[in-house]
Amino acid sequence: MSLRMFAALVPPPEAVEHLDEFVEVRRPAGEFRWATAEQLHVTLAFLASVEERRLDDLAERLARAAARRTTFDTAIAGGGAFPNPARARILWAGLDLDEDGRTQLDRLATGCRAAANRAGIAVDGRRFRPHVTLARIGHPTEVSSWVRLLDGYAGPRWPADRVALVASYLGEGARGRPRYEVVEEFALGSS
Repeated sequence: MSLRMFAALVPPPEAVEHLDEFVEVRRPAGEFRWATAEQLHVTLAFLASVEERRLDDLAERLARAAARRTTFDTAIAGGGAFPNPARARILWAGLDLDEDGRTQLDRLATGCRAAANRAGIAVDGRRFRPHVTLARIGHPTEVSSWVRLLDGYAGPRWPADRVALVASYLGEGARGRPRYEVVEEFALGSS
């Protein structure tokens, strides 16, 4: 049996609550499928198919990758849309990072992807673009007003100090959404 998984930064509850309160009063009716507070995260490496027999090796390698990085401060801030605001399919919030934080985050994502590859697990090859997915949109939609609104958002700062290995169970969450389960967490800078 294989699992759908990802390595991620999971914001603390206070950062998630702040963002959720900001978005809640502005949510339009209908056309967006909003992520729940429990689903908010920054994907470092997406692992579409992880064989259970590879989990221990993956966990050991992710622990080493995390230990090589140091804790950095960040905040959820700003936002955008994929592929672009004129034809959006995903609405996202960004991260506020200083130069060191950006370097640490990029290296952490690279390390997580390399750890998965070394454990024999295929990794999504798309370029790393740190973001928190807020909503998915069923058809290309113009969302410039949302992007402008998110440009003015700045959440509380928090220490990014661990990587979570998360299993994703499609269709098992509320209203047919994915259900996420943190399988293990790995502290940054613990070598």
